[in-house]
Amino acid sequence: MPLIALTGGIASGKSTIAAQLAAHGAVVIDADRIVRDVQAPGSPVLARIAAEFGTEMIQADGALDRARLGARVFGDADALGRLNAIVHPAVKAESQRRFAEALTADPSAVVVYDVPLLVEARVDDPWDLIVVADAPASEREDRLVRERGLDRDEARKRIASQVPDERRREIADVLVDTAGSLADTLRQADELWQRLQTESRA
Repeated sequence: MPLIALTGGIASGKSTIAAQLAAHGAVVIDADRIVRDVQAPGSPVLARIAAEFGTEMIQADGALDRARLGARVFGDADALGRLNAIVHPAVKAESQRRFAEALTADPSAVVVYDVPLLVEARVDDPWDLIVVADAPASEREDRLVRERGLDRDEARKRIASQVPDERRREIADVLVDTAGSLADTLRQADELWQRLQTESRA
């Protein structure tokens, strides 16, 4: 079971690559989905977030107020570090459980872990390949404004809260240039799939 890490900065086109690999047959495990799952109402992680950042981070229905928490931690490196120390261990444990589940279901599966914070939290895992979606910060800022409705200052803050692009490039086995057209990004994802298939047969 090849275990592939797919990472990239916010609005880098990483999800587009993941979706294309899934269309080819990869098992894609979404780190953001795991984050939401481990922060579900009543979870130990959510209780620790409330203890650390205040009960106002919990909505009346018991769910995490993600917008409020995001406004609290983005742009504040210390607060973001405290949040990551709560969330990352739980996400890592759950992701490893899902990797094992995928292997049990199909020992020959190609498993792709779609993980934004690879550099921050997951570099030491035994990846067979690290794939980085790469686009200039200026392009990603424009996408956040155009496609997600963020104002430009908030977009810049979100990008600045992540590690610099150079750090991701340093760990990349494969760099997918997502600054061009959608067709170009999909072509590179197709080429990556062909590489994975060739290597798995070798």
